[in-house]
Amino acid sequence: MNEINYEQFLAELVKPLVIYPDEVMVKIFSEEDDCIDVQIMVNSEDLGRVIGKKGRVINSIRTIAYACASRFGKKIEVSVDTF
Repeated sequence: MNEINYEQFLAELVKPLVIYPDEVMVKIFSEEDDCIDVQIMVNSEDLGRVIGKKGRVINSIRTIAYACASRFGKKIEVSVDTF
């Protein structure tokens, strides 16, 4: 089973949610033994769309990412920020 490209996976997950999909950037900041830190960068106008009401959208994104990473015995932390 091949490892998932988390940058591409999360970018494709977030792009349909935002107004400016061309400005979505996903970067892996650190990838230690079993923990991956990922940051999603979006336009400031799209931040509310990605976070969602009471954080429901970003929590759903984190749950999906966590499920994908756990298949390979890893943990993933996803954060969202603006440019």
